[in-house]
Amino acid sequence: MEKHIIGQNEISYTLGADGLYYPDFQLPKGTHYEIGRYGRMRWEYLKSYHRGQYIKLLLEGKLNDHLHEVDGECYERMELLMEQMKAEAGITEELRTSDQMKWVGLMNNVRSSAEEIVLDELIYV
Repeated sequence: MEKHIIGQNEISYTLGADGLYYPDFQLPKGTHYEIGRYGRMRWEYLKSYHRGQYIKLLLEGKLNDHLHEVDGECYERMELLMEQMKAEAGITEELRTSDQMKWVGLMNNVRSSAEEIVLDELIYV
């Protein structure tokens, strides 16, 4: 068996150790980004529940761009939601200095609520 072949579809294939031919796909240059927490969550979700969309993005070389974009959007949305919720709940720096434990509890509630909204709107879509 030949180590490298070119199929009828003009795609080159390489012989694997298991005796099967695998296509020689490579990501386009310049698409490597550091992916944060929300990008990794989106990657897991796509890989597990939307396999077709995941494979399409991967083969087109757009997966890393998509994950980077979703990650950035999530962090921006989290900041915006937290600021709005803090104002609505009356969480101020005065509260932080006067009753730190109450401030921590309220901030944890705001962060959890904002994260749930972000996950529903941007990750699990």
